[in-house]
Order: sequence, then structure tokens, then C-alpha cells
Amino acid sequence: MKKRIIIDYLGITAGSFLIALALTVFLVPNRIAAGGVSGLATVIYYITSFPIGITMLIINIPLFLAGLKIMGTSFGMRTIYGIVSLSVFTDLLQPHVVSLTDDLLLASIYGGVVGGIGLGIVFRSRGTTGGTDMIASLINYFTGITVGEGLLIADGVVVALAGIFFNLEVALYAAVTIFITSQTIDVVQEGLNFKKGVLIISDKADQINQMVVDDLNRGITEFEAKGGYTGDRKKVLLCVISRSEISELKKAVAKIDEDAFVIISNVHEVLGEGFTEIAG
Repeated sequence: MKKRIIIDYLGITAGSFLIALALTVFLVPNRIAAGGVSGLATVIYYITSFPIGITMLIINIPLFLAGLKIMGTSFGMRTIYGIVSLSVFTDLLQPHVVSLTDDLLLASIYGGVVGGIGLGIVFRSRGTTGGTDMIASLINYFTGITVGEGLLIADGVVVALAGIFFNLEVALYAAVTIFITSQTIDVVQEGLNFKKGVLIISDKADQINQMVVDDLNRGITEFEAKGGYTGDRKKVLLCVISRSEISELKKAVAKIDEDAFVIISNVHEVLGEGFTEIAG
């Protein structure tokens, strides 16, 4: 248990650092207010020169109190740690780093990717950095909508406000950053280890089953199904294999039964025996 908690806090720390890096190297120097509390803090910074980290900390206090009441003390401790870490990292980095590009498109893309990786790590570590990403976590908690989608919705309002203070072009680039961030978050949370899920309906299911077990060394699940049109009962096979094995499987199935019905779909993450270990 203690080991898991330490890993979580290390993840929140690393994720917060990456978010701060995205802000100070790509977004803030190019006035890209990519939604959330950081976006509002960016606008305030250019109007008042008030430090971005401190501004985020001040705005996050009421949001933190709301999250603490709804999600509980465990969520609250990780959140306050994430809020403080991001604020501190941002104000520490800003005087010592320089913008890597003044191209708004490059800044919006790389800022979104780096920030999305950071947020994804924080979310996987069961924390948040406050702001609209905390709101997105609350939306995910109550509705099941992905954190990336929740973030996209919440940040849209902030971008609209930022467009008023800056200009429409910068607001459009901020929208690009938010979209890239949301997609990157989902990739980090769901994983990049894509597999292929295969459903096979065949009159020679037993032979195909044996082939998968013997030749591909993969487990396979068999269940009964009934044709909706014919009413005939047939066996359906389900297995998950790597992308490199899909060609071999299709050739082997065709050799056994040319009339087999095969459905192949992408599987984003596979947990359990033979694949990724289920994390606690």
C-alpha cells in the first residue's frame, strides 16, 4: 500500500513538472491560453504581470474545496499536492527557460502533447492539478465520460473568454492545444499497447480453436450463439492477439474454413494473464 502511494505521488510530481514545462516553454510565451485555470492565469499575467503559479493557486482554492467535499480526503490530498506542485514548478521554471518556438502552430501542438502527457500521468496516479482538469475528473467520476472529453468541454468556455482578451487567431490555436491535450491524455491513460480482438464464427470452430492454441500459443474463449436469420446454433471464438499475428491468423483461418465469418477490431488495452499485469 505504501509503495503504491509513493508511486502515485512521484507520478503526480513528474506530471506536474511536464505540465509546467509545457506552459513555460510553449504556451505562455506565445499567449496560448489553452483553457483551464492555467489559461485564465495566462490572460491575467499579460494584463497584470502577476505570477502565473500564484494566480493558479489562488483560483484553485475554491475548486479544491468543492472537490474535497465530493471526492473525499484521499482525492483531496493528491489534488492539493498536484495544485501546489504545478504552481511551484511553473513559477520556478518561468524565469529560467526560453520559448523553443514563436510559431503558434508548433507551440500549440507541442504544448498540447507535453501538457497532455503530464496530465495523463497525473490522472493515472489518481490525482489532479486542480482547475478544469479536476472538474473533468469529477465529470468522469459521476458520468463515465472520459477525462479527455470532460476536459475538452470545460476548457471550451475558458478559450472563448481568452479570445476576448487576446484575439481570435490565438484562441483558435488554444482550441488546437486543448484538442491535442485531450487526445494525449486518453492515450496515456488507455495505453499505446494496442492489440487486435478477433471474433470467429465457423462450422469448423474446433479446428480453429486448436490452431490458435497450438500455432499462435494464445488463449481462446468459445461460446454458443444462434443465427438471427437461420436460427442455426454455431460456436463463436474470441481471442486477443498482437498486430504482428493478425496476418498469420487470417491465413490459417482461411485454410481451415474459407466460409468463416471473422471480425477484427482494435483493442486499446488488455489486462490479465499473457498481457499487461492488472495494476492496483
